[in-house]
Amino acid sequence: QVQLVESGGGLVQTGGSMRLSCVDSGRTFSNNGMGWFRQAPGKEREFVASISWSGENTYYADSVKGRFTISRDNAKNTVYLQMNSLKPEDTAVYRCAADKDYYSGTFYPISGDYWGQGTQVTVSS
Repeated sequence: QVQLVESGGGLVQTGGSMRLSCVDSGRTFSNNGMGWFRQAPGKEREFVASISWSGENTYYADSVKGRFTISRDNAKNTVYLQMNSLKPEDTAVYRCAADKDYYSGTFYPISGDYWGQGTQVTVSS
């Protein structure tokens, strides 16, 4: 059963840090690319970051490069998003995602075939 469960969201001040976690409780995606998307109120969903199954390849949106770091621990079936130097414009619901395509995340960013419920991140100014 596909089940992606996010945690770690909350309220943080501008310039602060936060780490999101996504557990693949169904142990479905150890050989697949995974990543994060976000959606702010009134805006379209946007890609944030993705990582290949091996962890060797990563992709980031320009808006988060140098501030966010994606990683994964396949032994724990978990993907992380470390967010530093947070800005108010980072406020959004962050959703974990995974792709069916084995090569997704390695040669190109993931697109999101499976989704978690999301976790709210709010950055106060």
